[in-house]
Amino acid sequence: MSHEPLVLGIDAGGTSTRALLSDSSGTSIGFGAGGRGNPVSAGADRAAIGVLTAVDAALSTSGASLADVPVIVAAMAGMQSSGGADWLLGPLAERGFRGQLSFEADLLAIYFSGAASPAGYAMVSGTGACMIRVEHGEVVGTADGLGWLLGDRGSGFWIGQQIVRAVVEDLDGTGPRTELTARVLEHYELANPPATREGRPEALWRLVTAAYAHAPIELASLTPAAFEAAQAGDAVAIRILREAGEHLAHSLRAILREPGPLVVGGTVLARPGIVRETFLTALGPAADDLELRSVGDGAVGAAMLALRAHGATPDDAVRQRLTDTLQRFR
Repeated sequence: MSHEPLVLGIDAGGTSTRALLSDSSGTSIGFGAGGRGNPVSAGADRAAIGVLTAVDAALSTSGASLADVPVIVAAMAGMQSSGGADWLLGPLAERGFRGQLSFEADLLAIYFSGAASPAGYAMVSGTGACMIRVEHGEVVGTADGLGWLLGDRGSGFWIGQQIVRAVVEDLDGTGPRTELTARVLEHYELANPPATREGRPEALWRLVTAAYAHAPIELASLTPAAFEAAQAGDAVAIRILREAGEHLAHSLRAILREPGPLVVGGTVLARPGIVRETFLTALGPAADDLELRSVGDGAVGAAMLALRAHGATPDDAVRQRLTDTLQRFR
């Protein structure tokens, strides 16, 4: 094993974790994936297991050890609420790590996965929705990202919530008919019998019971139904998706200042179609000053942040090298 210093970037999410090991030139030499890695949503013990699984896999593919790694950067949401770094630093130290561990915002890793410029924008529109403005390589502006109860407007959750509300109104006779009804009932494996109870369709009672039996955030799983119904011409689905695009544009406009790259993560906005088209239209002339770039996750950006923490100033050539060499492990 070479004695060249290595850096490790960790993209720790609420559902999965990725770890990318790189040398100082920006060549990916190890990659691993693990389970949930955010202590805020998964709990410290479970998050540590998810992160360490990814780290161990990245090291095993490279032949390196944690003793060869002077810098680790973990990118994740809500670290200010996690209670410190001991939940991760302790287990890493037990495996031989003696270097510097630091934490960065998950959206900053998304940004550097798609751009090396020290100024620009990043947004995630997946289950949730959040946008940041980056200046001098740091987050200086944030919009939304407030969770399902207070925000996430235009996100997969928001779309799912609008879908189930539209279906309830269809079944209850208080809203227009929509193709979404059949799709949502199928999603929950519910029949639509002609029977009624207390003057309401039996299917409505069953849907309400099924929806409340799951965590609210799980409504995001209904999002594909809107895209499918809209493609079939359903007016209600089209309206929901257009409103989602408008919400995302409204949130981004709150932090827009100068032209720059806009790195997009998540499936809602990255997918061509009504949401994306409405988003760009709602931005108006400001859209002409933004260069949209879609990324699958923040693994490359986490490694870029680790290189920066090690004293380097990685440019687009380094970012592209990380991206290209990572493909060997995907």
